[in-house]
Amino acid sequence: MKAMVIRAYGGPEVFEAADVKQPEVKAGYVLVKVAASGINPIETKIRSGLVPAITPAFPAILNADFSGEIVALGENVLHWNVGDEVFGCAGGVGQLQGALADYMLVDVNLIAKKPSNIDHATAALFPLVSLTAWEALREKVQIHAGDKVLIQGAAGGVGHIALQLAKQQGAFVYGTVRSQNQANIIKELGADAAIFTESESVEEYVKKYTDGKGFDVVLDPVGGNNLINSFKAVKYNGSVCTTNARVNLDLGIMHAKAISLHAVFMLIPMVYNIERARHHAILNNISQMIEKNQLRINRDEKQFPFYQIGEAHQYIESGKSQGKISLIHSFSDNV
Repeated sequence: MKAMVIRAYGGPEVFEAADVKQPEVKAGYVLVKVAASGINPIETKIRSGLVPAITPAFPAILNADFSGEIVALGENVLHWNVGDEVFGCAGGVGQLQGALADYMLVDVNLIAKKPSNIDHATAALFPLVSLTAWEALREKVQIHAGDKVLIQGAAGGVGHIALQLAKQQGAFVYGTVRSQNQANIIKELGADAAIFTESESVEEYVKKYTDGKGFDVVLDPVGGNNLINSFKAVKYNGSVCTTNARVNLDLGIMHAKAISLHAVFMLIPMVYNIERARHHAILNNISQMIEKNQLRINRDEKQFPFYQIGEAHQYIESGKSQGKISLIHSFSDNV
C-alpha cells in the first residue's frame, strides 16, 4: 500500500511517499480504508524530534486522527461490520501505525461511528481535540451551571471544542484571543466574552469579569510559562487544567491559592495500551453531539491531499492557518 513516511527527524521536507506492507487484521482490531485525516500540533512535534519517546519506529507513518470505512474484521470483533464508516484517534504514536496510508489497522476501542451528517474530511478533524477537551472538562474538573470558566487560546483546536462543552454545562465562558478574527470565531461559538491578552492584563480581566475573585475553572491548552497567568486568573481553591505542564515554574502561587492542577495527556491509552475503551465511549458521545448539531469544528479553508503533507506542515508552522486542516486521501495529482 501507499503511505507518506518519515525516515528521520527534520523539517516538513522529510515526508516522502513509499510502498509499505499492508497491515494484517488481528483479534480486536479492524482494517480501515482511510478516507481522510487531520493535523494536530503533536504531529509537527513528532516530525521535528521534540517527542522521541512516543515517535513510531522509522520509517514512521504519522497522524492520529482519521475517518474511513471498515474493510476487514479481526477475531472477537462483534459490533462492527465491513462497510461501516468510522472515525477516531488511533495511531501515529508508539507502536501504532498512523493514518497517512491507504489502510490503517485500528483497535476497536479507539473508534466510533462516523457522524452521519458530516463528510470524512470533516469527521477526521474532531477526534483528538474532542477527546482532549472532554477529558479536561468532563473528567478532570467539575463544572457547574453558573461557573465562570476561562479558556486560554479559546480559538485553538482544543480551546474551541472545550468552549462548546463548557457552555453546554451551563457555564459562563471567557476566552483569550490574539486577534479580532479569533474573537469573532469564539463569539460565534457562544463565548460570553473575548479577552485580548495583548491589550488586557490578567489583573484587568479578572477584575472586569469576576470582580477580582478569579475564575472557577481555567483550561490552559497553551500551558508552559502561560500557566502562571492561569494561576493568577483562577480563584482561591479553583482548578486549572492544562495539556502542557512541561515547564519549570515556581509553584508558590499555586500553593498560596490552594489551586488544583490537572494535566491531560490524551495519548496515554494509545501509547501505553490502557483504558482504550474509555476513548470509545467518549467518541460515541462526541458523534451523537455532532449529529444533533451540538458540536462544531472550526475548519480552515485550505485542505491538502496526503502527498502534500509537507506543504500542510509548512502552512501550519507559518502561523497562517485559521482552523483545523483536512487531509484528503490521495497519493497522486490524478486522484
